Amino acid sequence: MLEDLSFKSLGIVNYYETLEQMRSHINEDEFKNEIWILEHPPVFTLGTAANKKHILDPKEIPIIQSDRGGEVTYHGPGQIVIYFLLDIRRLNCGPNKLVATIQDFVKELLLKLEIECNFKDGAPGVYVNKRKIASIGLRISKGKSYHGISLNFDMDLSPFKQINPCGYKGLEVTQIKDLNKDISKLELHKMIIDTLRKVF
Repeated sequence: MLEDLSFKSLGIVNYYETLEQMRSHINEDEFKNEIWILEHPPVFTLGTAANKKHILDPKEIPIIQSDRGGEVTYHGPGQIVIYFLLDIRRLNCGPNKLVATIQDFVKELLLKLEIECNFKDGAPGVYVNKRKIASIGLRISKGKSYHGISLNFDMDLSPFKQINPCGYKGLEVTQIKDLNKDISKLELHKMIIDTLRKVF
């Protein structure tokens, strides 16, 4: 367990600036374990394994090359993004275990909302009836993790049709509000933090 773990709710923040802040944070001499909860303005991001052909028609949405793992995804307002800036050496947690831990956290969170979900071998993320509700992309550097998971909450899902989400042609997406209309963003944020405190 990480007794020094703190949470930051950052609101809607620019993707590129947040990426620079994450890189800066993990290189600090006085590193602190933090989990950031935020949203991004509309943006397509490419992971280190991404093929640009999976961006079908970006229209007005900017494209940013990221250093996280994975393929192309979309971020936009109403999607809850959770970044895990953690000393995984202290946690005794390798990359695969960290991905599994994050997936299990999302499963526990969704079960509290009476949403059944599942995982797919070789395709990190969380799915509801074959539709993706959460995408995972991480990077490990010098024993520290950054990036994390994006959880579709209450957003315009149409930009996902402008890409092959996570590199899968025709992959459909879904969101919490379409499956449970009763939860508010404030309640969801509290549930996220309460659940993650138990995990880490």
